[in-house]
Amino acid sequence: MIRTYILNNQTLTYKDLEPLKPIPENTIWIDIKNPNDEEREWMQHLFKEEVPEEDDIDEIESSSRFYIDTDGVHITSLFPQRKGRETESSNVLFTIHGSMLITFREEDVSIIRLLRHYLKHDRVEINDNIDIFLELQDIKVESLSDYIEDSYETLEETASQVLSDDDETIQDLLQELTFQEETISQIRSALFDTRKALRFLRKSITGRLSPQQFETIDNILQDIESLLPHTQFMFDKINFQLQTAMSYTNHKQNKIIKIFSVAAVVFMPPTWIASVYGMNFKFMPELDWQYGYPISIAMMILSATITYLFFRRKKWL
Repeated sequence: MIRTYILNNQTLTYKDLEPLKPIPENTIWIDIKNPNDEEREWMQHLFKEEVPEEDDIDEIESSSRFYIDTDGVHITSLFPQRKGRETESSNVLFTIHGSMLITFREEDVSIIRLLRHYLKHDRVEINDNIDIFLELQDIKVESLSDYIEDSYETLEETASQVLSDDDETIQDLLQELTFQEETISQIRSALFDTRKALRFLRKSITGRLSPQQFETIDNILQDIESLLPHTQFMFDKINFQLQTAMSYTNHKQNKIIKIFSVAAVVFMPPTWIASVYGMNFKFMPELDWQYGYPISIAMMILSATITYLFFRRKKWL
């Protein structure tokens, strides 16, 4: 799908574009999502260089994500988004091509939808293609901040479950902590990536940026710097809860093993007495005693009791 955004008299409107149609006048943003073969062929008119593929967008090297060529300034930016409870990240390639911004993506990005909603209700002011790029980055950072707040609230709830004796609760807790760790990891990666993108933009097109755009970049970078320590704190909190839960579980298991070990030692003397009687077939004088059998039982009970009291005195139980 190809959608063009046209700026007329400070008003931004959009229109879906068919591949054979010319680009409308005053277009400042062309958004290309999951193009088909015909649309890819049309894209050759936009890019003098090779048309980017999905594998190109997913490269992780800085030289592949931030570069300048004859087509303009290219910035690949990471956009985490919620899909149900899961947090997934997708890359969007931005190309600042003269007075136009070209975005290329393989899937839907919720932040772009949100920007369209803001534009529809005049909640943002757009003067050129750079403003669109900065608004998307600003909305992304705000969304990441909300994700961090949600994760923090979740960790406040899980903190009370760390010392639970219920196995099912502990299992759910470990799954939730693992999920939160993956979420925070994606948020942190997106923050670092956004910081690199903004610094590269500021360095690459300094002469084109207005004072207000410089200020916007500085504000977003300040927000990122304030959020990064929170993500590190969240990592520490998750690791602490994981270690505490695992340590408490190991402690409970050790107590169970200790009980079985002590029980084996406590019952060793009576077992020895019973074994002596069981293996002796010739000399069993106690058979002639009136109370021989009760006495042997009493000896076994007494030996077990003495061993148990000895363990209690030593505080091994």
